[in-house]
Amino acid sequence: MRVILHCDLNNFYASVECLYNPAIRDKPVAVSGDIEQRHGIVLAKNYIAKKYGIQTGMALWQAKQLCRDIVFVPPNYDRYLKYSKMAKEIYCEYTDQVESFGLDECWLDITGSIKKFGSGEDVADKIRETIKFELGVTASIGVSFNKIFAKLGSDYKKPDATTVITEDNYKDIAWPLPAQDLLYVGPATKKKLNKLGILKIGDIARADPDFMRNLLGKNGYILWLFANGLDPSPVARISSEPVIKSIGNSTTTPRDLILDDDIRITMYVLCESVAARLREDHFVCSTVQITIRDNELFSYTRQGKLSLPSCNAEDIFEKAFYLYKTNHISKKPIRSLGVRACDLSEEKDVQLSFLPEIKRMQAQHNLESVIDTIRKRYGHHSIQRAIMLKDKELSDLDPKSDHIIHPISFFKN
Repeated sequence: MRVILHCDLNNFYASVECLYNPAIRDKPVAVSGDIEQRHGIVLAKNYIAKKYGIQTGMALWQAKQLCRDIVFVPPNYDRYLKYSKMAKEIYCEYTDQVESFGLDECWLDITGSIKKFGSGEDVADKIRETIKFELGVTASIGVSFNKIFAKLGSDYKKPDATTVITEDNYKDIAWPLPAQDLLYVGPATKKKLNKLGILKIGDIARADPDFMRNLLGKNGYILWLFANGLDPSPVARISSEPVIKSIGNSTTTPRDLILDDDIRITMYVLCESVAARLREDHFVCSTVQITIRDNELFSYTRQGKLSLPSCNAEDIFEKAFYLYKTNHISKKPIRSLGVRACDLSEEKDVQLSFLPEIKRMQAQHNLESVIDTIRKRYGHHSIQRAIMLKDKELSDLDPKSDHIIHPISFFKN
C-alpha cells in the first residue's frame, strides 16, 4: 500500500507578500495583475479577503465592490520561486519522489520512508510544523494511498491541517463532495455532469464507466477511475524532467487589437518566444495552434499543420497569422491572443535534405539562433523587427522571461 502526500502551501502568493510586509498581515490582501496592462484580476488572496467573498480570477473592480478596504499588491514571482524551492528542500528530507504541481503544490511518495519517519500522518504533521517554523507560511497536507485522494485531502481542510483518506474511509470523505472537487472536473465538465444529475464525486463513482467514456471521452473514464480510488500513477522523482507536449505563450493586450498590424506585432512577439523556447529544448513542431478572445470575452482555438516541422518564428508566425485571417470572421476587436506549438519532436529527428525549402529553413534557423545569442547577452529588446517600432506599447513584452508558471497537466498520456 502506497503512502502519498499532497502538500499545498496555503494562499501561497498572498502569504508570502504578508510575510514581507507585516503592515498588511491583518488586512484583506489580494495579489493582482496590472490594471493598466488589463491583467486586472485577483491571482491570490488571503483568508481575510476570502471572508468577503473574494475569489481567484475575479476582476479587481468586483473585488473592490465586495471589500472596499482590500489591499492590492503586485506579484513577485522571484519570491514565490524562492519559497517554493525552500519548501521542496524540506520535502526532500523525507523522500526523493517529489513531484511539483505548480509553485505551491507537490506530491510526495513516502512509502519507502515510513519505517524511518513514522506514518503518513506523522510525516505530514512534521512537514507542516517545519514549514511554519522555517518559512513562516502554513500548509495543508492530504495523506492517502494515491495521488488523486491525497490532493483531495489537502483541499478538504484548510488552513494548516492534515487530512487522511484511506481505503476504508474514502467513500465517507470523498463521495459526498461536489463533483467539481475532483481533480480535472472543470466548469465545462461540471456543467455536463450536472445536467445529467451527476452532482457528487460518488455519483461519478457509481456511474457506468462506459457511460462516462461516451460522455467525456477518455477523460470521462479516467474521472471514473479517480472517483473510485483507482489511480496507480507514480510520483515522479525530484530529478525527473516533465514530459513536454507543447510550448506556448499568450497575452492580454494593453488595448484591443483591431488592425492587422496590431495582430502582426503581438503575434510576432509570441511566435518569437515560442520558437526560442523550442530551440532551447531542441524541439521542432508540426502543428501551430492559436487562441483568440475578443472584446466580448468570446474565445476559440484553431490549429493547422506546418508543411515541414520547424522551430523558426517565421514559419510559426505565417501559419498563426493564416489561421487568424481565415477564422476571425467576426472582425471583433481582440482582447487576448495565444500561440502554441504542438506535435513536438526532437530537432535531431528532422530529415536532412538539399531541397531549397529545407535550405531556406536552415538559414532562417541559423539567423534566429544568432538573435537568441544576442538577446541572451544584451536583453530581449536589444534586437527587434522593424514592425515592433510602429507600436511600442504592444511590442513592449517579453513573454519568454515575464512568464507565469502553470501546473503541468496530470494527463501525461
